[in-house]
Amino acid sequence: MLPSHDIGPAVTFDRVTKRYGGGTIAVDGVSVEVVGGSFVALVGSSGSGKSTLLKMINRLIEPSEGTVRIGDAPVGDAAPHALRRRIGYVFQNIGLFPHMTVAENIAIGLRLAGEKANGTRVADLLDLVDLPREFATRMPDALSGGQRQRVGVARALATAPGLLLLDEPFGALDPVTRDQLGKAIRALHDRLELTTIMVTHDMAEALILADRILVMDRGQIVADATPRELLAGQGGAIADALVAVPREQARRMRDLEA
Repeated sequence: MLPSHDIGPAVTFDRVTKRYGGGTIAVDGVSVEVVGGSFVALVGSSGSGKSTLLKMINRLIEPSEGTVRIGDAPVGDAAPHALRRRIGYVFQNIGLFPHMTVAENIAIGLRLAGEKANGTRVADLLDLVDLPREFATRMPDALSGGQRQRVGVARALATAPGLLLLDEPFGALDPVTRDQLGKAIRALHDRLELTTIMVTHDMAEALILADRILVMDRGQIVADATPRELLAGQGGAIADALVAVPREQARRMRDLEA
């Protein structure tokens, strides 16, 4: 059995800014709270600041100003390595170690935390992400892209975190695999009662998977709404332009069918 945890923690950004040399501002005074147990998507065009905001949660990027909190604790109070053991992180390029088996890749976080990972624990994690248990002995290069990304999800969940961060997790996958994995991650979110924050440039993906969508532009949150509210045109001009893309694609599909 996998270890359990309470419902995922809240994540709070309090006047968070990230400023780079030369005066470039990637995130500009963001204040927002992600409610514990919710699935939130960060959406925006390239360079809008969404990935920078996400990476300030696990201290891959440090804010220039402001505070990020998980629950009541500022993330800066913990050493980065200790903080990251409490956060699951899945990103586009997967990052599996090619010289390690699937089992060794899944268990790497446990090993770094000083825990002994047995075969049963790895098998449970493979079950969790709908991969055959015999995959434990395979090397990453023997798997498809979607299978490798599922291993990445299993690795992120190995330490039983309450918080899962997804940074363009499906970007390198084909459309069918992307859809299947999106459904799987949403199901895991619900089953494990996680707090999940996902960065995506795909508004259709955000509308389908998330409870709440934060639209970013030029380092600021310009819309904060449910999928239903965005589809009803309540997110403002920038959000409307993003929603218009999948809406127009759906219209063209209907025209083709007619």
